[in-house]
Amino acid sequence: MGPAQPAREELRSSVQIKREDTDKMVTSVGFKVTVLCLLAWTGLAAADRVYIHPFHLLFYPESSCVQLEKSSVETPQEPTFTPVPVQAKASPIDEAALHEGLVLAAQKLAPEDLLRASQVGTMANFLGFRMYKTLNEVENTAGGDILSPTALLGTLASLYLGAQDSTASQLQTLLGVPMQDQGCTTRLDGHKVLSALQAIQGLLVAQDQPSDQAQILLSTVVGLFTAPDVRLKQSFVRGMVPFAPVVLSRSLDMSTHPVSAGKKINTFIQAVTGWKTDGLLSGVTPGSSLLFNTYVHFQGRMKGFSLLAEPQLFWVDNSTSVSVPMMSGCDSFHYWSDTQNNFSVMHVPMGKSTALLLIQPHCASNLDQTMALTFNHDFLAQINNLEPRAMCLTLPLLELKASYDLQKLLALAKLSNLLGTNANLNGISDTRLKLGEVLNDILFELKADDSKQPMESAPQPNTPEALKVTLSSPFLFAVYEREAGDLHFLGHVDNPLGVV
Repeated sequence: MGPAQPAREELRSSVQIKREDTDKMVTSVGFKVTVLCLLAWTGLAAADRVYIHPFHLLFYPESSCVQLEKSSVETPQEPTFTPVPVQAKASPIDEAALHEGLVLAAQKLAPEDLLRASQVGTMANFLGFRMYKTLNEVENTAGGDILSPTALLGTLASLYLGAQDSTASQLQTLLGVPMQDQGCTTRLDGHKVLSALQAIQGLLVAQDQPSDQAQILLSTVVGLFTAPDVRLKQSFVRGMVPFAPVVLSRSLDMSTHPVSAGKKINTFIQAVTGWKTDGLLSGVTPGSSLLFNTYVHFQGRMKGFSLLAEPQLFWVDNSTSVSVPMMSGCDSFHYWSDTQNNFSVMHVPMGKSTALLLIQPHCASNLDQTMALTFNHDFLAQINNLEPRAMCLTLPLLELKASYDLQKLLALAKLSNLLGTNANLNGISDTRLKLGEVLNDILFELKADDSKQPMESAPQPNTPEALKVTLSSPFLFAVYEREAGDLHFLGHVDNPLGVV
């Protein structure tokens, strides 16, 4: 099967600012950010460092740089704590409360916050495109896959918050913003990046009216699992809260029985979250003193879509079909058909500024080719080609699970030394840490509208010119938030029954 086979075996997987000036400013910044990110990714493989930086809102200002230099000399040792054992009880997370917190965060956004969110959203998109491409080149999942660019960026930005010296500068370059010679004033402020991620998450779940039933739920939990003798810095754990409102720190013996340690972590996370996730650790890397795991649960309800009473056929390939639950709805959706490259894109609203993007190859066997044409930095520009179209759309219900070890993803992207044994993570702990698994674990659910009764068959178009589309063969999808311009999820479905 070639050299990629071992990798396949190891890897498994809004507030809307209604001002024209602000919209123009966001568009201008978005373009400059795109230019910068292209140059930054090139800079990972070349030493040419000539950049245009529109990231001033994310950098440390001069006054903070002076204070940082002063505090590094005068500040006493930071307060630390020892995580309680993994066997200690923890209250189940309250996803409704997490949702309310994100909605409240979106309601408080100022125009400057939206600009930061736009910049960080673009950084997440570029990182996501690159890592999804890397994943797709080596992954061979049975029914599909999904990746969250924002969770990926949030994990790396959190580690950046605790990184120092060359590890910090290398992580900043990976995030898309290499430091320039002037030092601190071109250094990312990790707290601003993580706060911008909170804004992005809030915009994703924002509703049109406060009384509306939540159509989107998003929960992010970070698990910090340490060796028993490791003490974590309080400032580091608190700093992650905007990105991950729930940070669970636990200690356990990860060296004597690494397989048993993995099982204990799985049991703990499933007890606290209640999610049947895919990130079941078979064991931990021997000698590790820290595991950093990000768990994300997304649930979207398709407003106006009803569950069909009977399962429908989904063609995995020309000769194989499976019977799957589907939902259907009729409305005016934005649509574009690229007849030259043989694929169509549909934009289906899900929230105040959030939409589900569905990409359908005209020939199912062209899925990889369509992925290469759409999941790239030009993708969002292509969305501008979409025009309103009366449609009746039928698509499968989805429950996707995926888990990635970022250590292995970075190795596949030829960045294996970035978080290796020599990584300086002294901002996390005074103990010299050996970073083990760094997981992103995703549970993604797409459901019909609870308020709609099941229908016997797919609805027929109300007008002769209405287009009837059924996603009954492999397709791509993305969850897009317009205000920050970020693609919160990227994925593809080959077989809806094979992705659970």
